[in-house]
Amino acid sequence: MSVVWHHKWGYNFFVHKSRPTQNKRARERARQEKQQHKAERRLEAKQRKAMTPSSGGNEDPDIAGIVPGPQPNPWGDELEEETENADADQ
Repeated sequence: MSVVWHHKWGYNFFVHKSRPTQNKRARERARQEKQQHKAERRLEAKQRKAMTPSSGGNEDPDIAGIVPGPQPNPWGDELEEETENADADQ
């Protein structure tokens, strides 16, 4: 920290050349670098997205391939065996 000597008041405490300016410059430089990296990542993501083939149409990917109507039993033949046994008992 450098203090300037003033002929009338002695030390001039209002003029200090200290580290805050250097710290501010370093923060600003780091902020600019971070923004540049973000811009690069965005560009890469945009290019990657453009190269990936889209699913085509207006179909919702969550329900793609589902056929309307009765669905097959997810447990397989267990339920069919129980109904056959129940029919045989009657």
